[in-house]
Amino acid sequence: LAVKDPTAVERANLLNMAKLSIKGLIESALSFGRTLDSDYPPLQQFFVVMEHCLKHGLKVRKSFLSYNKTIWGPLELVEKLYPEAEEIAASVRDLPGLKTPLGRARAWLRLALMQKKMADYLRCLIIQRDLLSEFYEYHALMMEEEGAVIVGLLVGLNVIDANLCVKGEDLDSQVGVIDFSMYLKSDDEIGGKERNVQIAAILDQKNYVEELNRQLNSTVSSLHARVDSLEKSNTKLIEELAIAKNNIIKLQEENHQLRSENTLILMKTQHHLEATKVDVEAELQTYKHSRQGLDEMYNEARRQLREESQLRQDMENELVVQVSMKHEIELAMKLLEKDIHEKQDALIGLRQQLDEVKAINMEMYQKLQVSEDAMKEKNEIIGRLEDKTNQINATMKQLEQRLQQAEKAQMEAEAEDEKLKQEYVNKSESLQKEFSQKEKQLLQLETDLKIEKEWRQTLEDDLQKEKETVSQLRIDTQEIVNLKKVFLKLQEKNKKLKRVSQDQEAALQELASKLSESKLKIEDIKEANKALQGQVWLKDKEATHCKLCEKEFSLSKRKHHCRNCGEIFCNACSDNELPLPSSPKPVRVCDSCHAILIQRCSSNVP
Repeated sequence: LAVKDPTAVERANLLNMAKLSIKGLIESALSFGRTLDSDYPPLQQFFVVMEHCLKHGLKVRKSFLSYNKTIWGPLELVEKLYPEAEEIAASVRDLPGLKTPLGRARAWLRLALMQKKMADYLRCLIIQRDLLSEFYEYHALMMEEEGAVIVGLLVGLNVIDANLCVKGEDLDSQVGVIDFSMYLKSDDEIGGKERNVQIAAILDQKNYVEELNRQLNSTVSSLHARVDSLEKSNTKLIEELAIAKNNIIKLQEENHQLRSENTLILMKTQHHLEATKVDVEAELQTYKHSRQGLDEMYNEARRQLREESQLRQDMENELVVQVSMKHEIELAMKLLEKDIHEKQDALIGLRQQLDEVKAINMEMYQKLQVSEDAMKEKNEIIGRLEDKTNQINATMKQLEQRLQQAEKAQMEAEAEDEKLKQEYVNKSESLQKEFSQKEKQLLQLETDLKIEKEWRQTLEDDLQKEKETVSQLRIDTQEIVNLKKVFLKLQEKNKKLKRVSQDQEAALQELASKLSESKLKIEDIKEANKALQGQVWLKDKEATHCKLCEKEFSLSKRKHHCRNCGEIFCNACSDNELPLPSSPKPVRVCDSCHAILIQRCSSNVP
């Protein structure tokens, strides 16, 4: 026969007892027909069974004085996992009569039953098995499937209404003993199966109604949340509408302001148009008056012409003279045109020279970046540029002189024209036409002179820019010279540092050679010491004379003992000294084994 696991048998027994206690409690509560008190026996037995189920497989915790095994630890975790359980835990801690953790656990179970949430609380505990493993063994009822079955059975207890008084009850000293006589069947119970079926149907209906109530509560809470969200969105929309209305009001005010400004502008333009109309009418009237005066003058001129027709023959000779003067004026105008063309050619040549100067400046800027040898060529180019600029200034002065001469000639021509106009206004219409043509030519000359002045201004601006570029190039050359000086200083520093490093390397080589020699000597001494190992030192009483000179030791002749060979010498005989890197002074060495000697007191000195 297979041996059953005792923990599995315990779990099965506890599960069956829980089923019987829950079933008996529900049936008796429905037959009782009212709310249950704390003195109701099936309810007390139910709490005892639940206490045994929660204690199964509980780990023993060591306290300061003794071992502790209570169910209050896992039940206290519920408030962290289920926020609604915080009220129960706080009320249990605040109860004045409870002193032990077991009493707090019993009070917690009673309050959870009254809230009809015991199944929910324990379900949260069973889901978090990694936390329960701190309190229960792996084979405990709460860690296995039986715990989930008991939690499912506890859902049926939501049918019961319990009214328990926890404050005055002594829960610390109660003894939890299961009364099995309550669960044994009798003849009366066998006859009441039909009644139990009816009770079960009523219980099912009550459970269904409570589940519907829970679902409705959840839907109501979700609807409340939606209503809150809609109210928030509604408030936001109302605020946005208010902002939009304020913006619309502002825009309307701006529109009214713009319309008023538009009307003002229209009124101003109308007033301006009316004023301009009045001015135009006044100008028309003045033009009409002036035209009448001109007509009168024309009539007077015609009369004068009729009167002077008789003098025409006398004026023909004078006209011939005037024609010759006209030819001379035309020749002077042609000469002025030639001068103007020459000036234009000179200006074109100057522009070409300026372009050449710009190209030379660009080449100089590029050559400055290439090497220091180009600096001399750039200085020569700068000199040439200065010569050219001087030439340009000289040409500009010549142009100014020519312009002054042309202006003087123009002024003389204007004076002559004015004289001719004053003398020969009333003589003939042909002379008036010729003078009008001359005036047009003079206007053209003035425009040409203005153009030449503008060209001159542009040339001066270009010369100023070139001077600025030349000054910038000089500054750059000065910076390059400074950089060259700094570079030479750095080269001198580099040479000095190289010399110092060479001296240091030579010193290091000398030290290395000395160290190698000392290491060789030390190795020889070590070999000699190895060869002389095993010899015994002489006693101070026995060593009275030096081994080499055979003289007695005294204050002047102190003992020097060899570490390896054990020989004893006086300070006069042991004159061999060896320099060591670890000691500042040389060390005396044995003549036979070359080991280090130790100074000892003589036998005659205490």
